[in-house]
Amino acid sequence: MQTELTLFSVAVLTPLAGAVVAGLGGRFMGDTLAKVVTIACMAVAALCSVGALCAAWLGGFPHAAVPLAQWVHAGGFDATWTLRFDTLSVTMTAMVLVVSLLVHCYSIGYMSHESMPTYRFFSYLSLFTFAMLMLVSSNDLIQLFFGWEGVGLASYLLIGYWYDRPAATAAAIKAFVVNRVADLFFIVGIGLIYVLFHSVQYDTIFAAVPAVLNTPYTLCGVSFRMLEVICFLLFVGAMGKSAQLFLHTWLPDAMEGPTPVSALIHAATMVTAGVFLMARMSPLLEFAPGTRTFVILIGATTCFFAATVGMVQPDIKRTIAYSTCSQLGYMFAAVGVGAYQAAVFHLTTHAFFKALLFLAAGSVIHAMHDEQNMFRMGGLWKKLPVTYVVMWLGSLALAGVYPFAGYWSKDAILNALWASDASYSHYAWAMGSITAFLTAFYSWRLLFLVFHGKPHDEHARDHAHESPAVMTVPLLVLSIGAVVAGVALAPFYIGAHQSAFWNGAIVNAPANHIMEAFEHVPALIALLPSLAGLAGIALAFVLYVSAPHVPAALARSFGPIYRFLLNKWYFDELYDRIFVRPYAALARVLWKGADEGVVEGLPLDIVRATRDGALQAARLQSGSIAIYAFTMLAGLVVLLTVALCG
Repeated sequence: MQTELTLFSVAVLTPLAGAVVAGLGGRFMGDTLAKVVTIACMAVAALCSVGALCAAWLGGFPHAAVPLAQWVHAGGFDATWTLRFDTLSVTMTAMVLVVSLLVHCYSIGYMSHESMPTYRFFSYLSLFTFAMLMLVSSNDLIQLFFGWEGVGLASYLLIGYWYDRPAATAAAIKAFVVNRVADLFFIVGIGLIYVLFHSVQYDTIFAAVPAVLNTPYTLCGVSFRMLEVICFLLFVGAMGKSAQLFLHTWLPDAMEGPTPVSALIHAATMVTAGVFLMARMSPLLEFAPGTRTFVILIGATTCFFAATVGMVQPDIKRTIAYSTCSQLGYMFAAVGVGAYQAAVFHLTTHAFFKALLFLAAGSVIHAMHDEQNMFRMGGLWKKLPVTYVVMWLGSLALAGVYPFAGYWSKDAILNALWASDASYSHYAWAMGSITAFLTAFYSWRLLFLVFHGKPHDEHARDHAHESPAVMTVPLLVLSIGAVVAGVALAPFYIGAHQSAFWNGAIVNAPANHIMEAFEHVPALIALLPSLAGLAGIALAFVLYVSAPHVPAALARSFGPIYRFLLNKWYFDELYDRIFVRPYAALARVLWKGADEGVVEGLPLDIVRATRDGALQAARLQSGSIAIYAFTMLAGLVVLLTVALCG
């Protein structure tokens, strides 16, 4: 047991060393040191995480905690820096580190043409990874919140890495602000947990759940179950981090950062944090049916919304970004019906094929000299054969085609939605099945526009070339995961061995039998998502290979619908009118009216009197103990006189 705990601790803490050395040492010793140190640390961490996973697998996934240091000690509140070792944390740690290592290696080639030093970039990548590891290995909500805010900070630094580009800095600020809105709800939820359970430590909270099931919480004269309120607040926090409907607007703009950043955010960090939080808090969510219904509605609607927007996006990275948003909707819908294991399974398989798709897109962008518009590409499959093949593999996994990874995890979610008797679960199944068709359509739309058809620019196509080995090798490794991760992990994550595998790290209440029920859906229902995916591929072939003039004609014929989807359902414009413009108008009034009109308009004599009064008051702070003692004595005399006379 001690061996796997040691390996786990090294895996979690080593990326921080890489981030610090790269950030401080790289400034004085150059980019080479930053690259070598960060990749070496990530390699050590990844090997240790896989070793810890294998050792835990052989040992039956015991539960343990690794205390590192005293952290917060205030009054009766104590929080120690402790690493939690269970199935959920060790599997998430291994997945995050393996994907992050491949992204680090890929970044050497992708960032090789940067004019500015890149030691900051590699330091930020390692910091991002460390923050996510703190989140998934936390043993209490305070440490989880530290990692939660850490990935938010790192995403801000990485999205705005090209700080000389106004669009990048604006996107970084937008991501930061939108997540702060959601994090306010999350903080309140943590506060209510402490009020209810008198602790923020997981084991203490989970053990006390049966005793507080009906504890009321009164707001504005209306009484709610406190557990429902807490779970709702936690989910709103997850909505922001995982870009669910209404709090998703930061996600497409985050594509302004370098492509490796997009791969790390969308595959292994940040956006998966919300799903992890829901799985970790499953002992609470099991007894909050109202919140779970809300989760189903948001997840299913997000799933469909993002897919419709992805159908018409011209930008290759934004198309894949909306795909992430859509797949996260699947995961939350699974959480809503209590199939937390299926949600985490899809999170894991999605990490491999989504990282693969983003890095393959980066390879295309690299070959096309930073061009991201798919309509300005075409005919690249002979020039980029490796990228073309791995993009096919990633798209097959994303579309859920048998036997690729997405087939096992996405179909498990859809089957669970059909088998569940929860409110709106069949609505979620319908949205998910339609989305399966749309996902296949926009995935092959991307493939056909980029790699097939007539080149938009013959000169650019002729000069395109395959990426160097430092970029293609990570693609090949990820493609293996996109092919085999589903069939290899299914028996343990959702199959016959799932109960022993999770070993209490994810909890299903005694009345929740969804993990058995989803295996007994009718054959036609189980087959429908695959048929929908194949239909989507066929439609994309017809529209973008057989009759490439049809999409433009459809866009003209259905102009309002096309513009509605192209403008992302006008959420940005709506928020601009509701929040941004009123806030800017208020700021302008305070600036012009209060600051310039009142403060700067004060008579000069008042300003001078205020300054002189402040100077005289400052002289009272003489530093003389005798004067201070006399002042205190005088005050005490006055206080006693008032008290006695009164």
